[in-house]
Order: sequence, then C-alpha cells, then structure tokens
Amino acid sequence: MPVYEYRCTQCNRKFTVTMSIAEYEKKKVKCPKCGSRKVEQQPAAFYAVTSKKS
Repeated sequence: MPVYEYRCTQCNRKFTVTMSIAEYEKKKVKCPKCGSRKVEQQPAAFYAVTSKKS
C-alpha cells in the first residue's frame, strides 16, 4: 500500500499515512496530534518493494 506524507496546517506536525488508493480518494485524513482535517499533502519520494531479488 502507498504511504502518503502530510503536514497539519493547524499544529504544523508532519506525519505519514499508509492507505489504499480507494481510501486516498476519499480524502478523509486527519492529524493524529490535534485531530484537525486541515492537512496538506507533502511531496514524497516513491519506492517500490518487491519480493524478487536480482
């Protein structure tokens, strides 16, 4: 599942959320510290985890 990075605009805390694409499309993310829904998605590096070793 993808990991998304957010920053709360109310308390300025940065946090990550692991959720499915369907959950992401609903956009019901809230800050774990203050509970605010005023969050901004932050740019994040993408990496894929595979089971095969080369």
